[in-house]
Amino acid sequence: MSIPLLARTLLAAIAALAGLVAAAQAAAPIVDAAETKAAIARGAIVWDVRATPLYRKGHIPGAINIGDVGVVLRNPVTEDFIDTAQIEKLFGQAGLDPAREIVVYADRGSAYAHFGRYALRYFGAANVSVFHDGIEGWQAAGGAVETDNALAKPVTVKLTEQSQLAIGTDDVVARAKAGSVQILDVRTSGEYAGNDVRAIRGGNIPGAVNIPYEMNWKDPETATKLARRLVPDNSGATLTSPENLKALYARLDPGKETVVYCQSGVRAAETASVLETLGFRNIKVYDSSWLGYAARLDAPAANERFFNVGALNGRLASMQRRIDELEKLITDLHGTLSR
Repeated sequence: MSIPLLARTLLAAIAALAGLVAAAQAAAPIVDAAETKAAIARGAIVWDVRATPLYRKGHIPGAINIGDVGVVLRNPVTEDFIDTAQIEKLFGQAGLDPAREIVVYADRGSAYAHFGRYALRYFGAANVSVFHDGIEGWQAAGGAVETDNALAKPVTVKLTEQSQLAIGTDDVVARAKAGSVQILDVRTSGEYAGNDVRAIRGGNIPGAVNIPYEMNWKDPETATKLARRLVPDNSGATLTSPENLKALYARLDPGKETVVYCQSGVRAAETASVLETLGFRNIKVYDSSWLGYAARLDAPAANERFFNVGALNGRLASMQRRIDELEKLITDLHGTLSR
């Protein structure tokens, strides 16, 4: 073997070894309570992405909080990320350093915890996990909670967008027309079918496979059952078994580019984390999701149904009349009682 060829072979071997080491050191996409405790013992940052009032009721000791991640990091109209410079300031003031190991959590099953992980990864964090079972899972495992605000040392943060993890509307439209990518719609079946319209129009991206993100849970009906008080807690939102998850996504090819979308990118982030645990290698979160796609009226849609603005205005007017009548009734009653 010639010296140049030997050198190239050695360099290739070193690069491969480095890749294996990096892979071994990379954080698992989803961790449990024991793994979260181990990460904390290693000095990992814990980020509680819930609204601050919930955080103050009880959080993992030392966890930092900047408010509801779905609100503070996103434009309230488009629901896209706010300016990167603003996010750098928020992260820096809170001591949320993307260069360190980070564990993100919220309530059990909350897609916002996964969205927090996605946001960190999109802006350059390489070692970040989500604790899917959240504060309830932490307490169930015997973990202590605290109510005082954790104070972390501010850091200087410079974020670099990782475009390979996301996809924009123009590219989604092009790929959908070409049929060159597998598209996963994780919204409800009603949204997918165009019966539940939450944007300027309803429907779905042509060719998209519909697997609602709650199907990742042991009991996909957990949220509905909680709302109806049919179950005592959210334990059903724990992830189902790896075998069930593999079966759930068996129709998809782990080696093919996979675009995941929902209404605004939050639910999609949870399914993206799950797909990562299953070995999918090229996952892109369509962050603008159906809000962005539906607004592009030239973008083809299946089950298309436009939002009925007139009907909504009629319902709002009816509600206003009832409010006016109630206010008059209260005023008249107050006047009667005051005599």
